[in-house]
Order: sequence, then C-alpha cells, then structure tokens
Amino acid sequence: MVFTDLPIVERVRRIHDLGFAAEIWSWHDKDLAALAATGATFTSMTGYLHGDLIDPQTADEVIRTAELSVKAAETLGVTRLNLHTAELVDGLPARPRLRATGAMWATAVRTLEKLGEVGAAAGVTFVVENLNTVVDHPGVPLARAKDVLALIEGVAHPNVKMMLDLYHAQIGEGNLIELVRRCGNAIGEVQVADVPGRCQPGTGEIYYPAIAKTLQDMGYRGTVGLEGYASGDDIDALEAFRAAFTV
Repeated sequence: MVFTDLPIVERVRRIHDLGFAAEIWSWHDKDLAALAATGATFTSMTGYLHGDLIDPQTADEVIRTAELSVKAAETLGVTRLNLHTAELVDGLPARPRLRATGAMWATAVRTLEKLGEVGAAAGVTFVVENLNTVVDHPGVPLARAKDVLALIEGVAHPNVKMMLDLYHAQIGEGNLIELVRRCGNAIGEVQVADVPGRCQPGTGEIYYPAIAKTLQDMGYRGTVGLEGYASGDDIDALEAFRAAFTV
C-alpha cells in the first residue's frame, strides 16, 4: 500500500531498506523466492485462499487452502497467517450475508479449532482480522472486533489470535483504547490506518500516540502493521507511522 508505483518486489526492498518489516496479502500470485531474496522480514500474509469460516459448506476449503498457505509461508519465514470470517473478492464477500446465525458462530469456532491444530503442528499462528461493514466490507458476518474477540476467546487456542485492525474498529465501533485493553492477550497483531481516508497516522481523527502508550502499558511487544496508504510522499508516511508508535 506504499510505493505503489513500483513492482511488489521493489516495494518490499524499499520498505526493508527503511528499517521496516513487510506484510503481503495474497501469496499465490507472487514470486515468493524473489520476495525472500530481498532479505526483508515478513510478519504476516494471507492464510487462506477460499471458503468461509462460518459456512459448513465451504469451511473445509478454508482448512485445505490454509494448509497450502502454511507451506508458502515457509519460504518467507512468516509466522502469522491472516484470516477473515468470510472469503473476500476485491474486498467484498464472495457470499454476502445480511445477518449472523448461531450456526455461523458454531461453524466458525469448529473451523478455528481445526486451524489451531494446523498452526500448532506448523509453528504458525492464525490471526482473524476484524473488518468494518459500513465502508469497506458490507455483507461480512461476525466481522466486528467484538465478534472476532468472542470467537478467539471461545476457541481458546494459543495458535489462534486476533488481528486487531483499529482502522476498521474505528469505523464500526470506536472506543479504541478500551477495545485494545479488552482484547489484551487475544491480540496476535495490531494493524492501523487513520480515519477517514485509510492513510498513515496523523491524517485523520485517531490519536495513535495514545493508543501506542496503551499498548506499551499493557506490555504488548508484538507487531504493529500499517495497513494504509500514503497521503503524499511514501517515506514521509512511513516516518509518521514510526513516530506515532515510538513511545
């Protein structure tokens, strides 16, 4: 989402040269060997290709493609694999739903329990990302941060955590500092961008230095990822991100 005028390998090289780790979304359409050759550290990538966690008809496809993702992750040394409650195609659900049911909850928990075992065997953690359904991802069930947190706590597996995306949470729920505190040990990674615009911290309404202080006070020492665009110069955007989380 930065250096978007460059090919993906060059983007990663620039990010690495500036002292940051990198993350990618899809892996099946990329030259993983070329990415690995950049020397960059990769902290997460997409952990499945098809299927819905919440659908008994397609949940097995989540597991099958998650196992493929685990093998791909070995090339890059990735230890966190990202999931959503429903398969996304260009940001929208492949099979949109307007409401959640008890069966969806039960299926998601069972699927995540199986993925926890896959993760434990491979030494990786699956992280479920919360999404907003107001702006970016309408029709995705169980997408709110509080829903994802309930799933993670229901599964209670050390290899299943939460990808707490604060951009999405601000749009859909707000009250971010209390949300961060509530999620606590369920957090596998934090992702950020400002609102509105989905750009670097300091371009919108979220005061990220306060969130950084909250994370520090909680003892969080994990990854914070900028899943946002540069509002102008890419390097300036990355430095603003670094400054917001330098406590």
